[in-house]
Amino acid sequence: MTRSLSRPFVWILLAGLLAAVPAQAENWPGWRGPRGDGSSLDTEIPLTWDGPSGKNVAWKAEVPGVGHASPIVWNDRLFLAACLEEQQERILICYDSRSGEKLWQRAVLTAPLETKHKLNSHASSTPATDGELVYVAFQEVDGTTTVPSRNTSKPRPMTVGQMVVAAYDFEGNRRWLVRPGAFASVHGFCSSPVLFQDKVIVNGDHDGDSYIVALDKATGETVWKRPREHKTRSYTPPLIREAAGRTQMVFSGSHCVVSLDPNDGSRHWKIDGPTEQYVASMVFDGSLFYLAAGFPTYHVMGIRPDGQGNVTETHVAWHVTNARCYVPSPAVIDGYLYVADDRGTANCFDAATGERLWQERLGNHFSASLITAKGLVFFLADDGQMTLVRPGKELEVVGENSLGEQCRASPAISDGRIYLRGDRHLFCLRQVESE
Repeated sequence: MTRSLSRPFVWILLAGLLAAVPAQAENWPGWRGPRGDGSSLDTEIPLTWDGPSGKNVAWKAEVPGVGHASPIVWNDRLFLAACLEEQQERILICYDSRSGEKLWQRAVLTAPLETKHKLNSHASSTPATDGELVYVAFQEVDGTTTVPSRNTSKPRPMTVGQMVVAAYDFEGNRRWLVRPGAFASVHGFCSSPVLFQDKVIVNGDHDGDSYIVALDKATGETVWKRPREHKTRSYTPPLIREAAGRTQMVFSGSHCVVSLDPNDGSRHWKIDGPTEQYVASMVFDGSLFYLAAGFPTYHVMGIRPDGQGNVTETHVAWHVTNARCYVPSPAVIDGYLYVADDRGTANCFDAATGERLWQERLGNHFSASLITAKGLVFFLADDGQMTLVRPGKELEVVGENSLGEQCRASPAISDGRIYLRGDRHLFCLRQVESE
């Protein structure tokens, strides 16, 4: 005799089935993704592709202008910043993330091009979104005001201007545009906005009266602004974590490493040095914050998060100088810290001790930051070659894939797709062909 299921039992059964369904795919809402550290929980992305043949390339779209800003994704919308150099326009572009169709393009500002390093671009800051507005940052100069550069091998003129931060809705309507402070750097501009609660936080380290500023997400009004004591250019977006019982916003730059409270900008702790200029953002594994930097000297460092005040002599867990990393941000996974040397060399460290376990050349030159997904570390070289490495004490390469185009922007991952920005095209990679 067949027994009918009781209604409570049916609801329990349905709840169990729903619990077994994977959670909704993650968005990639800003610099280095949903956690700001290059990590993805996506298990459906492809591990093999080939740009020239089109293998596992879901779509490929032309990108107007130039730029090194990474794509960001929120559901079916993808946003990208670029510069139309002939028109001197800094633009924000919106694509359909599923098809690659360009939905709209907006000129955020029109101004002369600022001085920059040959490896930088005039649109290097990655936008950020909270699902309602998209926030983007550029530098604005008038083209006439120049001053001698600082901290360079030989004197060079650099343009003086302002930071511009703007917010747009998903239909391309500008909600606000503000100029929260001055900005001047012989190497150009790159400051990716970071979102925290109701704030947009932007790092204004430059060769002048440097600052870090928090803006109201809805209006652009300044909530708090804190000066940076050493007034030296750096390009490091903050990493925000709950650590040692408090909210910490940790970043390097301006001759130091600091932890600030993102609510008001007050300082928890500081480490002096270890060098002058920084580009790579930091990572955290629940035990230590990790730094890979910089210029003119090079450092990799593990820092304990529970300090107060100046902790230079007490809270550096380990410190080595054997990896020449400047631009790419590192990744930490399974107890290993991975650092990409700009020159194309990969380094693997024991995250707890700082012991370097291996060092091997994996590319021609690295500009893009590292990402982790499906238990692997992804190294993207400037020539578009992606090397997939399994974490371990010895190097294990599990895949090599070619985009067929120069690529200096960091990857984005969302809903089973990898998005790569090449010099001329935006690529969407999805598992189409069996591996």
